[in-house]
Parts: sequence; structure tokens; C-alpha cells
Amino acid sequence: MPAKLRRRATAALLASVLGGCVDSATPLLTGTQPLLGPRLRAHVYTLSDGPASGPDIATFRWDGTQYAVVGRPTLDIAAFTVAPYRGDDLIVQARSSRRQIKGIEYAVARKLAPGVYLLAGLDESDADDATRAKFCTKTAASSCQIADRDALMAFAAAADRQDRKGALAILVGQHGR
Repeated sequence: MPAKLRRRATAALLASVLGGCVDSATPLLTGTQPLLGPRLRAHVYTLSDGPASGPDIATFRWDGTQYAVVGRPTLDIAAFTVAPYRGDDLIVQARSSRRQIKGIEYAVARKLAPGVYLLAGLDESDADDATRAKFCTKTAASSCQIADRDALMAFAAAADRQDRKGALAILVGQHGR
């Protein structure tokens, strides 16, 4: 796949995996730790009905509060944190490197094998009407902005009930989980 087309595919991946469907104005996961080790390299493949595309590659280093991108990645993620969710699964909290995306975006990372995760972005359509009415605030930039950890957990649980394609992340090198 040509580089220009791959960058567009990466943008589409991020729009679907960490697409801002459920986002927050500020990070909701605080006190996170470097669960994946001090430094990691991620190879991310977009999953679709056809063959997977990618990889898009980025290197991240733990800076004391988050995994910050190092160098020039092919992913549009500036920084992220992870927090334990259920079993070996994680919740991903990410900040985009694209200036037009202001909020913090979320995904569930389902562990498939050591260093291999299936990513599914949190999407308001996964939740029922009552959950959306209780937790979503519509803003100029977001159709569902959430404000607390309870809301995040409600949408993560809703995402768990879905069988949706997203992305496959393979962590190369040091990783703690």
C-alpha cells in the first residue's frame, strides 16, 4: 500500500478505533503506571472484512505520567496511558497528535497473547439509550463527551458486548503484560 494511502487508512483506523465517539475533555484515568514497560514499539494493523492493512508503527517511552511518542510515528497518537480493566484486558486513554482533535479518546484493549491486543474504540452506539442519556453530553466537538470514571466503565462494558473490528496491536520489545 502506498505511503499516502496508508496514512489515510491510519486516519480512518483512528477514527474508528479511537474515533472520539466517546471522549472526555480531560483524562479520566489518573495515577496510571507503565504497565507495558518503560519503552515499547507498537505495530498496529487495521482490521476489516478483507485483509488487514498496516502495520503502522510508533515507538513510545514512559515519561513518568504517560507513554509519549518518540520520533515520527505513522500513527496519529501523541501519547497514551493504559489501566487494568477486566482480567488481562486494558482500557486505553489516548491523546491524538492531530490538532483538530481536542479531547481524550478511549478504547478497550483485549489481550489475545503476550504483547498482542485487539483494540476496540468506545462508541456511544454500543450503549443503550439510558446509558447515553445518563452519561453523554453533546458539545460542538463531540457527540458524547463523558465526565467521570463511572461513565467510562459503562461505555467500556457496552463495548465488551460488541463484536466489532478495530485494530490489532503487537507490542515489540519490552512490554510488561
